[in-house]
Amino acid sequence: MAMNDLSENLLNLRRKYREIFKTASEEIAKRVEALRPDGVTGEFFDVGNKIWQDAVLKMFDDEIARDIYIKWQEILAYRKMFSCNRCATCCNLACSEFSPEELKTKADAGDKFATQFLSVFEPYKNQEEAQKVYPEYMKLLEENKEDKVYFYHCPKLSECKLCTDYENRPQICRDFPDNPLSILPKSCGFYEWKQEVEPVALLCHSMMEIIEFYKEKICTSCRD
Repeated sequence: MAMNDLSENLLNLRRKYREIFKTASEEIAKRVEALRPDGVTGEFFDVGNKIWQDAVLKMFDDEIARDIYIKWQEILAYRKMFSCNRCATCCNLACSEFSPEELKTKADAGDKFATQFLSVFEPYKNQEEAQKVYPEYMKLLEENKEDKVYFYHCPKLSECKLCTDYENRPQICRDFPDNPLSILPKSCGFYEWKQEVEPVALLCHSMMEIIEFYKEKICTSCRD
């Protein structure tokens, strides 16, 4: 995938997310307003509107959160209709916001993902080594990622791009990719899955962000 394609995909993803976020925000605002108790005036976040706020929080947890969970499970279930194309990008260029030292600390503290990740991947000796694998993707991350990203590779990959310990691969390898919002190359066998489910995934993500905003705002108003 050329650099222009990667950049265009990222821009499109951001544009779609802005549009979906706006629609989701308006829809949730309508549902919040529909729960306004009789006789209640003022704004939703006013300190005296605890009954209204409690009703909305219950709606978030009992209805919206449940719907998000169901949709996400459907997304992951549909992923099973696709399969790996053996492009080996995920094996050659795994990235994490955590350094090897940070991952080890998390693994020692019982973090299962960090433990599995370190059981598979080794860090590149330097940035230049990783750059050779996928220079376009590296450049895109450097231009758009605010935090530092660390790159890793699997030493069990053969020259034919096959896993030499495939039957014993850990769950993180079996589940990849588990997030349709991650950047995938067109060579990936799950690229079409990502394209198809991306709108629903964006909607789920936006709704989770909006709910989090409401909850934080309610907590802030209570403290004030």
